[in-house]
Amino acid sequence: MRFNTLVVSVIVSIVTVFSPNSWSMVDRPASYDGHPEALLLIDEMVAEHAFDRQALLQVFAKAQYKHSIVQLMDKPAEGKPWKDYRPIFVTTKRANGGKAFMASHRETLLRAEQQFGVPAEIIVAIIGVETRYGKQAGSTRVLDALSTLAFDYPRRSAFFRKELKAYLLLTRDEQLNPESLKGSYAGAMGYGQFMPSSFLNYAIDFDGDGHRDIWHNPVDAIGSVANYFSLHGWKSNEPVVSKARFSGNGNDVTWVAGRKHLKPEYQLSQLIALGLEPEAELEQDQPATPMRLRGERGKEYWLGLHNFYVITRYNHSALYAMSVYLLSQKIAD
Repeated sequence: MRFNTLVVSVIVSIVTVFSPNSWSMVDRPASYDGHPEALLLIDEMVAEHAFDRQALLQVFAKAQYKHSIVQLMDKPAEGKPWKDYRPIFVTTKRANGGKAFMASHRETLLRAEQQFGVPAEIIVAIIGVETRYGKQAGSTRVLDALSTLAFDYPRRSAFFRKELKAYLLLTRDEQLNPESLKGSYAGAMGYGQFMPSSFLNYAIDFDGDGHRDIWHNPVDAIGSVANYFSLHGWKSNEPVVSKARFSGNGNDVTWVAGRKHLKPEYQLSQLIALGLEPEAELEQDQPATPMRLRGERGKEYWLGLHNFYVITRYNHSALYAMSVYLLSQKIAD
């Protein structure tokens, strides 16, 4: 009986060590070229997109696991309350940087606004929140970030696996070295921090030079952000949010919570009936999202409208969308 138990224990240990899903349980190698999941992904890229197998093996031989990336993924800024989140992005210094960026690229921003219907200050605020107008676009190799998260971050591995495949496609399409590009710890890139799938779907060549360069070319970056908002349904000359007063029972309203309930589920008239009154004059038959935020002086009440929801398609966070909007207003001033 003792012998059989020992045999079973040894077999389980062997299976565990060589299981594709348990790579992170053993000492990680210097690269990903021998990782079982990486080999499966390579098979797919060869079969589905006619990639060269040997070339991909060489790419993954230089992809490295970064434990710091996993740690950062578990501590997102969006986990902060509004009173701590807002001061990170809505500052006079960042607004002044936005005004300078707007002055430097005025013609491009006006062209983007005219073509896509997205206000220049919204485009600039996105770039300001994401990268301080291109000055902080990230120092992590995108290949390392996406490989780490695709193969060693089980909670979101499916999402990052798709992004890694998109990254390989975009580097081939744009004739870029996949080992050379840098971005955020989550693999977002360029002035506007596009994920690879967003690049494939929304990045544009806005200066007509034959390349979609969101890393070094602010013209392409501006056009790409505007195109993203346009294709997600931005409505020109419509409001984004309104501050509100609340006199009802908080339990009667389904408030935004983290990434949940961002999509407008109420008509404004319904929320008014529940005691949430907008300070701005708004059409009551439009959809609206109720927000109750923890501000510096206590609870703040806001109503997010259609264009607010569009901003959350860029980053699925009400705090992010609020920061973009408020920064855009400081820039526009």
